[in-house]
Amino acid sequence: MSATLAAVEGSVNTIGFGLAAIGPGVGIGIIFGNGVQAIARQPEAAGLIRQNMLLGFAVVEALALMGFVLAFAI
Repeated sequence: MSATLAAVEGSVNTIGFGLAAIGPGVGIGIIFGNGVQAIARQPEAAGLIRQNMLLGFAVVEALALMGFVLAFAI
């Protein structure tokens, strides 16, 4: 009985992380989509926009990696 419960728990963690990965995926798409659009509108500000894009990407990706670690830790 306990082996079956452990197998179900593992599947739930994997499914939970899969669903949680949707958020950072959407966030990264929004960050880079709006960043490219902003650079196209104001090419002279490309350096600052690119810097802010990469900073936002790092924050969103860190949240995804924390979720990945928590899926295995629990």
